[in-house]
Amino acid sequence: MNDDKPVLETVTDAMSGAATATVEVANTAVKKVRKAAKKAKTAVKKAVTKSPPKKKAKKAKKAGKKSAVKKSTKKAGKKAPKKVAKKTKKKAKKSKR
Repeated sequence: MNDDKPVLETVTDAMSGAATATVEVANTAVKKVRKAAKKAKTAVKKAVTKSPPKKKAKKAKKAGKKSAVKKSTKKAGKKAPKKVAKKTKKKAKKSKR
């Protein structure tokens, strides 16, 4: 402590120095948090844009194939009685000749 400076001035300098240091520490902490947030955002964007669309497309194709098979069996089930009805009509016509 300096004997030339009054006690009040010394205390004031110490308090302003502490306040300045606190502000600097807060600023550096905010910068680090912002940097981490940016990294997290970019990581999320990369993760979202990378592989899931390809997997979804493959699954969609497989699902489409499966549903097409199911549809064809359903259609065949619906068409079968119609075909039988046509055949019986043809046979009836032939028997009339």
